Amino acid sequence: MANSSFFTFLLLLLLYTIVASANNPNDDETVPSDNVFTLQVPTLDDSILDNLLSFGYYLKSCPEFESILHNKVKVWIQKDHTLAASLLRLQFHDCVVRGCDGSILLDHDGSERRAEASKKLRGFKVINDIKEELERICPNTVSCADILSAAARDATVELGGPYWAVPYGRKDGRISIAKETQIIPIGRENITSLIEFFQSKGLTLLDLVVLSGSHTIGRSSCGSIQYRLYNYQGSGKPDPTIDPKYLNFLQRKCRWASEYVDLDATTPNKFDNNFYINLSKRMGLLYTDQLLYSDPRTSPLVSALASTPSIFQHQFAVSMSKFGVIDVLTAQDEGEIRTNCNFVNAY
Repeated sequence: MANSSFFTFLLLLLLYTIVASANNPNDDETVPSDNVFTLQVPTLDDSILDNLLSFGYYLKSCPEFESILHNKVKVWIQKDHTLAASLLRLQFHDCVVRGCDGSILLDHDGSERRAEASKKLRGFKVINDIKEELERICPNTVSCADILSAAARDATVELGGPYWAVPYGRKDGRISIAKETQIIPIGRENITSLIEFFQSKGLTLLDLVVLSGSHTIGRSSCGSIQYRLYNYQGSGKPDPTIDPKYLNFLQRKCRWASEYVDLDATTPNKFDNNFYINLSKRMGLLYTDQLLYSDPRTSPLVSALASTPSIFQHQFAVSMSKFGVIDVLTAQDEGEIRTNCNFVNAY
């Protein structure tokens, strides 16, 4: 037990170092000893942006952009707090297919939005509402891809999550293909598959564990987890890794596949680190989430994030900053600024 506590302590020091070094990339410089483990507001390394995106991209062309978006998101979340998780999920589905190009928003036959994997996605009305207002104030200026990235951030903040600076200048993609959504994880993969998937997007093992923490808010359909409750791996029995009391609750809650159940059983409306604490209690709703606690490659990170809420908040901001710039389109000939997020522009 002592060895386990010591290992967790060392891991926490490593996480502190990761967060600090993200803001101090000049390793060769002499750093005062009393500043080594000082946590700072996470920022995105400029080298990641390749000088193509900018934090002040709309400063002159649409200075009201962020205030308009913030106010719109706030109103929507106040009406329906579940939209916060929906906007985060919408950005995830967008970025992991063709990059963060707003292709998930395109609504036509054969598009990502019409795919089976997208049937339960929500938040489109929020993006459309923001876009309509921006077109009135700053026509033909702000991309739908930028709106989605910033809306996911503001939605997270509304439920108590961290703030991170979003660089702008993404162009909207003109291509959206339903079958390409087949690469999106569905919650039944093994950890190796998830690690490889995240690595293919330029993300790390730490990013996988931290971004999975977004499941501290949101819901899942009962239909996607019923196999764990009644017929795990064809055994005709429940998944033995589920806590018995939690299993009893889920079996009563999920008699019908059409019902929904919270991903976080304890604080579903608050963006906190209870997701990781639940995993240690065998209360992970999704199979892939519970695996994070049992797999030796990820379990130490889960334990560290469960014990230190501030580390989760800071590292989530860093990981989301990385996530939001996956394969972005920036050149004029690569994409466009849609006037309506649901359709490509008519030329």
